[in-house]
Amino acid sequence: MSKKAATDSPVEDDAKSAAEDIAAIERTLAGDLSAFDGLIERYQRRAVAVAYRLLGNIDDAQEVCQESFLRAFRSLSGLQERGRFGPWLMRIVSNQSLNFRRGRRPMLTLQGEDDDSGDSQAASLKSRGEEGDTLEASEMQQAITAAIASLPDQQRLALVLFAIEEMPQKDVAEILECSVEMVKWNVFQARKTLKEKLKGFLEE
Repeated sequence: MSKKAATDSPVEDDAKSAAEDIAAIERTLAGDLSAFDGLIERYQRRAVAVAYRLLGNIDDAQEVCQESFLRAFRSLSGLQERGRFGPWLMRIVSNQSLNFRRGRRPMLTLQGEDDDSGDSQAASLKSRGEEGDTLEASEMQQAITAAIASLPDQQRLALVLFAIEEMPQKDVAEILECSVEMVKWNVFQARKTLKEKLKGFLEE
């Protein structure tokens, strides 16, 4: 019989991450604030990425994340499933991003980053944009960004979390407080809408 592979399976990785989160939370609640810093460091990249995709502005995304981290710290003692800290934090970030966005005019361009919408239509547009002239690429990027920004909140969140950040559907469902089937439906509808809105570019 062959020996167990050295590389951990995704399930084992999830269990290890959950155990590390639980330990860090317990240390934080016991007064070790550096443990919370470690928690935030583990999830900061994804948190900023999610906020950025929802807001289209890196400064706004960082501001929202700082507020979200503070809220998470203040509410940490009330978190029942401590092994689910990641999805819980992403829910806070998502809600804070939506609240922030509702208070400001939507951004139509993403600052300083190539487009990466996470689905085949946007990936195709990016590739074709790079082959065309700068103006055409810029127009396509703005069209993609505007199309994503125009999606209903749940569809945009589902697309960002699942298709772009590649989070498991069960985690996305937990963040959106809905069923896995509803996550699938929202992603499907988001992609369908993007395809329709960007049809002119796709047919060129």
